[in-house]
Amino acid sequence: MDDADLLEALVSSLASEETVYSRWCWSSGGDLAHHVHDLAKAAEADWVHEAVRGATGPTTIKEIEAALRPVTCATATELMVNLSTDSLVFPGHPRRDLAHARRAATKAMSILGPGSEWFSNIDGPWADGRAWNPVTRHTFDGVVVGRGGGFVVALLQVGED
Repeated sequence: MDDADLLEALVSSLASEETVYSRWCWSSGGDLAHHVHDLAKAAEADWVHEAVRGATGPTTIKEIEAALRPVTCATATELMVNLSTDSLVFPGHPRRDLAHARRAATKAMSILGPGSEWFSNIDGPWADGRAWNPVTRHTFDGVVVGRGGGFVVALLQVGED
């Protein structure tokens, strides 16, 4: 299995059929906000039935770009694990196997390499609480996105209470 196939399997395994969306692609040198924008649009389309009437949020790539802050590779790994396993809306209700999520996120990080760049809309480690800059129109959202090794990876969780 080559790196692209493995990365696709790993990132897909971190997503869920409900509220966690993933995306990987070859890096085209484009900005990461574009990839988050595409993922946000997919989530918003899937969750249109849960949309809060009149909800507002970022709709342009520039607005999403403004919400993203650099994070370390270690923080990005933890955020990927947490977005995959724990609900932003109902914390403490595990969604999937923590050990699997940690292995998948760690392996994905290794494919992107030590020089990879990572960004998130979540301010700091999960254990410190969850403050974020929205990237969707949902009440809750969290994203981590990175670039390296010729790839782009993004993981987004959305939710409504």
